[in-house]
This record gives sequence, structure tokens and C-alpha cells, in this order.
Amino acid sequence: MTESQETQTPSDIDRRIQELGLVLPPPPQPGGVYAPIVIVDRWLYVSGQGPRLADGSLIVGKVGVDLFETEAYSAARAVGLTMLSTLRHELGSLNRIERLVKTLGMVNCVSEFTNHPQVINGFSNLMVEIFGEVAGKGARSAVGMGSLPSNIPVEVEAVFLLKP
Repeated sequence: MTESQETQTPSDIDRRIQELGLVLPPPPQPGGVYAPIVIVDRWLYVSGQGPRLADGSLIVGKVGVDLFETEAYSAARAVGLTMLSTLRHELGSLNRIERLVKTLGMVNCVSEFTNHPQVINGFSNLMVEIFGEVAGKGARSAVGMGSLPSNIPVEVEAVFLLKP
């Protein structure tokens, strides 16, 4: 990671997304009574996000039954793209983000599946690619769930710190 990727200027995050050839899906509409993000001082709390394709459709399936670990990793990466889309929509610019602070990754899987951290690496690796090795890497938990809404394979919620 170069130093220039660590200290992104206002248009650099969008440029980085474009350089990586990434396509953000449309931001999802809330599926219940909640706000997609809540800002308290400089703390930005992101509600749980699911994996969406570029056309906005959900990726579905249970890991260990419908999906392999590698497919779940890709779904976790897709959650990252969905979250970036939500953040851009709600904030106006991803450049308002100083760093990722905390991630909670939930994997919809069979009880025998134990590679939750490897699946959530799909999300975490994307954050590092976008925000850099320091700003894109936060504290993290990765846990297994018996089910998730709409049978999505992965859900991620996160806390970010906004720039002053």
C-alpha cells in the first residue's frame, strides 16, 4: 500500500473504486423501521447490510448448503460494495470517512461451518483496498448465524469515524 493510498484526497476514494474496476450497486431501501446510518459527533454507525449485485438484486443462500466458502467470501465483498453505496448516498462523499473502526460480520451457515473469519475477509479486504492498510482495517468480529433476513449468506454492520 503506498502512502498516497493512505492519505486520500477528496476525489481519491471514487477514483480508487474506478481504478479497481468496481461497480457499486444502487443503495438499498431500508427493509424495516431503522436509519441506514446514524451519525453521533464523528461516529458513523451503519445498519446491517446484505450482499447485492450491480443490478441491486440480493445474493441468497446458506453457506455449507447452497454456497461454498469462496462464494460466501465473494458475497461478503459484495456487502462491502453495498455498504460503500449506502455511505456515498447518505454522506454525499466517501471522502468524509477517516477510518473504519469496527466490523460485525454475520455468516448464515450450517452449524458445522467454522470459517467465519475467512468469509468476512471478503468485506475486510475490500475496505483495505479502498481506504488503505491503516484506515481500512478496524476491530472485527465474525460469527455464524442459523439464518439471516431473506436467506442472505452474509450481513455486515460497521462503525466508521468521520473526518473532523
